[in-house]
Amino acid sequence: MDIKQIVHMNEGTGETSYAKNSVVQNKIISVGKPIIEEAVLSFCCTNYPGSERVVIADLGCSSGPNTMLAVSDIMDAICRICRQLGDPSPEFQVFLNDLPGNDFNTLFRSIPAYYNSIKEERGSEFGHCYIAGMPGSFYGRLFPRRSLHFVHSSSSLHWLSQVPPGLGSKNKGKLFISKTSPPCVLSAYALQFQKDFTSFLHSRSEEMVAGGRMVLSLVGRRSADPSTEESCHQWEFLAQAMQTMVIQGLVEEKKLDSFNAPYYSPSAEELRSAIQREGSFAVDRLDILEIDWDGGDHDTAEAAAAAETTEESGAERVMKTIRAVVESMLTSHFGGEMMDELFRRYRDLLSHYMSTSNNTTKYTNIIISMSTKLSY
Repeated sequence: MDIKQIVHMNEGTGETSYAKNSVVQNKIISVGKPIIEEAVLSFCCTNYPGSERVVIADLGCSSGPNTMLAVSDIMDAICRICRQLGDPSPEFQVFLNDLPGNDFNTLFRSIPAYYNSIKEERGSEFGHCYIAGMPGSFYGRLFPRRSLHFVHSSSSLHWLSQVPPGLGSKNKGKLFISKTSPPCVLSAYALQFQKDFTSFLHSRSEEMVAGGRMVLSLVGRRSADPSTEESCHQWEFLAQAMQTMVIQGLVEEKKLDSFNAPYYSPSAEELRSAIQREGSFAVDRLDILEIDWDGGDHDTAEAAAAAETTEESGAERVMKTIRAVVESMLTSHFGGEMMDELFRRYRDLLSHYMSTSNNTTKYTNIIISMSTKLSY
């Protein structure tokens, strides 16, 4: 697979688009807002008074209503601190990065409305904002040396730069790691993640100013075992749905056996170890949070009951979320004509699983706040 071309969220604003089915990712950004604000305060304390311009990069920005959420939180926090100090807000240069296959057309069409909302909601005290796209892989250099003050990435770093080499058909009947995967598959995935994440850190260390801040959130796991259910459930259900289609002759078995997802959900210890080995960043904070599969906030019985009365079932919402994220890469390998049937079967498996109250229906999400070391 050419990862740079096929790993992207579903385009446009239709029923299966990422723009219409990204509530989970919205929730992840929302729960991370206090951590972003804390990082901004720390940055301002270290670097203020700074330059008249603050450069922000959002890596893995996708498109749709979530794209500018975290960036807006960063700018709002900086402007709030400036007001408290009685100083003018800086100008902001914002770079929105994703792979070239991202729906940049829809993203760019939304920018004029965003500029208008800034003027209406934040007034003249808000500094000028200049937004630009930056297509390319964040596993390599994207920006000039010492040019970035703040870097953010959400729901992106669990995607690898490539399928781990040498897997071939060693993971038969699966799309990703599972309990039945041989040890060599687990090792290959872990090694690829370490290689990619180290490249990400090294690239950012060259691009960020001394004392710059970076906040990352990604799907992870609590267990040291990469085949644990918390990190494999969704892929396992998809594989099961695909297996029923293989049995019925709707999908070639060799097609299933040769697919391996370019994905890995690391443990907190794997992240800390990679950061320590690379050596350019200090970990200021690491939080492990749980997010409902459908992105809902069902902490009370009343909220859960209200969710059940909505037009769509929880399984339907989860299916649409996953489809918006993985359909492009599945289509590139299996073809698009079987996607509706695949995700119908996937939804039915989810519905059965989610109807058992004892089953876990939460993602483990890791949010990590870091600062560049003051000396290089």
